[in-house]
Amino acid sequence: MLKDHNPLWHAQPVDAVLRSLQAVPNGLSSEEASRRLEKYGTNRLPEQAARSPFLRFLRHFHNILIYVLLASAVITALMGHLVDTGVILAVVMANAIIGFIQEGRAEGAMAAIRQMLAPRSAVLRNGVRATIDASELVPGDIVLLEPGDRIPADLRLIEARGMKVEEAILTGESVPVDKDCSPVPENASLGDRASMAFSGTLVVSGTARGVVAATGGGTEIGQISGMLSRVETLTTPLVHQMDIFARWLTAFILLVGAAILAFGTFVRQLPFDEMFMIVVGLAVAAIPEGLPAVLTITLAVGVQAMAKRNAIVRRLPAIETLGSVSVICTDKTGTLTRNEMMAAALVSSGREYTIEGAGYAPAGMLQAGGEPVEASGDPVLVEFARAAALCNDASLVRSGDDWRVEGDPMEGALLALAGKISDGSLRAFEHLTRTDVIPFDAAWRYMAVLCHDHQGQAFAYVKGAPEAILTMCGDQQDCNGETEPLDEAYWSRSVETLAGDGQRVLALAVRTMRQDDTVLNTSDLEGKLTLIGLVGLMDPPRAEAIEAVSECHAAGIRVKMITGDHAATARAIAAQIGLRNTGRVLTGADISDLADDQLAEAVMETDIFARTSPADKLRLVTALQSQGLIVAMTGDGVNDAPALKRADAGTAMGIKGSEAAKEASELVLADDNFASIAAAVRQGRTVYDNIKKVISWTLPTSAGEAMTIVVAVLAGLSLPVTAVQILWVNLITATTLGIALAFEPSERKTMLRPPRARDAPLLTGELIWHIVLVSGLFVVAVFGIFAYALDKGYSLALAQTMAVNTLVVLEIFHLFFIRNIYGSSLNWRAVKGTPIVWLAVIVVTAAQFAITFLEPLQRVFGTQSVPIRDGLLIIGVGAAFFGLIEIEKQLRLSLQNLNGRLAPHFRREAA
Repeated sequence: MLKDHNPLWHAQPVDAVLRSLQAVPNGLSSEEASRRLEKYGTNRLPEQAARSPFLRFLRHFHNILIYVLLASAVITALMGHLVDTGVILAVVMANAIIGFIQEGRAEGAMAAIRQMLAPRSAVLRNGVRATIDASELVPGDIVLLEPGDRIPADLRLIEARGMKVEEAILTGESVPVDKDCSPVPENASLGDRASMAFSGTLVVSGTARGVVAATGGGTEIGQISGMLSRVETLTTPLVHQMDIFARWLTAFILLVGAAILAFGTFVRQLPFDEMFMIVVGLAVAAIPEGLPAVLTITLAVGVQAMAKRNAIVRRLPAIETLGSVSVICTDKTGTLTRNEMMAAALVSSGREYTIEGAGYAPAGMLQAGGEPVEASGDPVLVEFARAAALCNDASLVRSGDDWRVEGDPMEGALLALAGKISDGSLRAFEHLTRTDVIPFDAAWRYMAVLCHDHQGQAFAYVKGAPEAILTMCGDQQDCNGETEPLDEAYWSRSVETLAGDGQRVLALAVRTMRQDDTVLNTSDLEGKLTLIGLVGLMDPPRAEAIEAVSECHAAGIRVKMITGDHAATARAIAAQIGLRNTGRVLTGADISDLADDQLAEAVMETDIFARTSPADKLRLVTALQSQGLIVAMTGDGVNDAPALKRADAGTAMGIKGSEAAKEASELVLADDNFASIAAAVRQGRTVYDNIKKVISWTLPTSAGEAMTIVVAVLAGLSLPVTAVQILWVNLITATTLGIALAFEPSERKTMLRPPRARDAPLLTGELIWHIVLVSGLFVVAVFGIFAYALDKGYSLALAQTMAVNTLVVLEIFHLFFIRNIYGSSLNWRAVKGTPIVWLAVIVVTAAQFAITFLEPLQRVFGTQSVPIRDGLLIIGVGAAFFGLIEIEKQLRLSLQNLNGRLAPHFRREAA
């Protein structure tokens, strides 16, 4: 009976695999293929049933804050203020439309994964080669692979010659991996299953045949897709906190409104209709109906600023989340590193060289013992260059100042090395013509070329795995280019040293051949080669990533590397970029052995994770979140998509990232650079600061407006500000002063503050105190001016006009105060403000002059012209208010600094 699923195909011999799959080397018959297609289904990833767009749209109105806004719209409509009603409804619709457009990221991610399946595939059917739709592949089919093919299903290789596969998109491996047919251990990680070729990966070189072991949802990519559909998307801290705040605010307003209505009706014996309208005015004053709009604008402004820093935000709240990130989980290849192989070290007999340079550019200094080396005068380096350039099938292409490789990245790095030794040119090797070649094959793990010149000389150059090349060498070159006995112990130590530094090691060797030798056989090489030396290759770290990691550490953000690469390579790169805890590495196998609670403890002590699978990455992100951390995850491959979706701030690479990774992410880095993440975090913190400023400005002013009504009703006084005037103040200030805060630049030391906790409340004790203080001062100032006007014999209308102008002046002074919540507002930078701030002040001032002095508007708002002397008094009251709250802030900041200095002393005393 055909087995439906066997995860251990990689560990079984070819014969056993063919028996289990009931397959034969010359392929299935058409009839058998049709039967299996009916049984197993098409080779496509399962699609979820689409939800109704109308229902998806309606779901965005199911939110308590939206209910509050709709209630505000109903109230303002009942009061006849249709313009304000329209503004509120526009905010509600905008929120719903934004959410509707952004929803469906998981569906988009899985759709992107589906596109990675090859559309056509070469197979053996009825003993002959045929090309069929990849969707028609079934378990047991024999698939033929050639360079450039996208592998259409998970295959167990049954034949392979020189096979190399690019698996970075699935495993994170930085270079193409060698494939062969030999079984590997059962517990081999995904990246070490050399006998398998996985769906969605790309054949770089060589040819192979493989039997289909899994199709559709059963493939490794299919399991990622299923994992992605089950991943829970977490709400952002701001959205969660605003939801809680909206619920409490709604309950509070309803209770206070009901109490005031009952008090006025039964205690004061006022008409019910009059009290009802007063309560409506109270509700309008208390509900910060402009807050959601201003928050959305603040986030949108942050999105534009982020785009200038090469970070594209796909979902507005994500920018605020970045500002609260406490740990960044980053991929290695292409993010912390350049994703370009480079020869970093050479080892010859008794001498070691270090190599500088960038990317594939054939330019860079060579040093030995810390001193520059004249490469052209060093016979061993010249021989290194000849072997690297001639035993090579790649080519370097220059485009302006950029160099790229056509072919194997490691061979491109060897060409660049040859250019560095030869002063940037490969012309020195043009007189040598390749006559024959033994292509690289995993069976013998080397490549060899036979070259002739026109002076009657012939040479065989060989490159390959050190353990393979060393067994073929009878001697070695010394530092003068002469031969000497082979020191196997020395070379074994050198290989271990380079590998321990995270470098991939190749050995280069040469043999002089006869002029009439035109065919190169493996027998010509065995035991007859002269070892030139070793080449250490690595994917170098980005220089700017080192600085970015340091900045993140200064900001209290931990950086953790999660890669599919080998542990030694990961550790070496981690040390170079400045990660902490480089002495400990957890591999995918280690992670699998840990229970969830054990993993949650291990992730706090470990910063390097190697040979990880998609499931490992997802578990790591979840484990960090279980510790209360806000996690940003960067990645570029399909293997990263589930973790990107689960993370609080999934960040995909824009250039080399897969579409699946981009669709699963909230942010996309346009330059694939980790350094952009530090800039994005800074901007995210600025956005959160601005949101905090908007809230810290809005709530006290709304509370102050509401308190004037509450105090007037409880004291049995006339309202100092009418309902229509409160509506006016809300409309004109929320759309000007509140929005101005969205454009505030970063405050100093933004990246020197620790990240806030995930459960940090929106309404902190400090903010609540600020609301109480400011609203109290608002009430005193408004009633003071109102009483002053009545005492002077002014009419009620003029007294209310002075009161409403006092309210606006206080809000303007409060704006200048709130712009600097972490420092003094009494300096030139604070007074200078920004063009947006002064534009908002000018607009509000002009609008207030209009309703105060223009007769048509006086009739609408019930106002009268204010004498100049009284106008100056109102400004003086505003200045006194500013001075009081600034003094309070400086006292509070001084006390916090004092506590910060004394805390270590008290801890030492306690110890």
